[in-house]
Amino acid sequence: KADVLLKPGDKVHFGKRWVEVVATPGHTDGCISFVLDDRSMVFTGDALLIGACGRTDFQQGSAAKLFESVRSRLFTLPPDCVVYPAHDYNGRPCSTVLGERMTNPRLRDGITEAEFVKIMAELNLPYPKKLDASLPANILCGFPDETAWMPAKAD
Repeated sequence: KADVLLKPGDKVHFGKRWVEVVATPGHTDGCISFVLDDRSMVFTGDALLIGACGRTDFQQGSAAKLFESVRSRLFTLPPDCVVYPAHDYNGRPCSTVLGERMTNPRLRDGITEAEFVKIMAELNLPYPKKLDASLPANILCGFPDETAWMPAKAD
């Protein structure tokens, strides 16, 4: 089980510094980002990637929620705030809020929520092979009630 349960507004302290928990749902309902105390860095998980964002086409995904999260909670950070996503398939370690606002093809300034929802609906990404088991297990911190999510056994 989780050692610490976090909610929006909580502060996680380390040394003389801390990060604030910011809810950024959309990829999943439970997505959070962490903003450094001086707002110079944000750790965005899968909500905001470099030139992209997390997919929204599976369990708990919502393009409209993700658009709202990024626009109201991440793109309102200082322009030079460094964005550290959960991963980048092209080996780029970071970006900036301004960089994403200017160049992110899905979320850049000028893209409307309706356009974003359409972009996300038309990605046609392959369905991850183990998602039906992985996501529920992740939600329950790796200790799922197996009967709640495992497919029924054939008789």
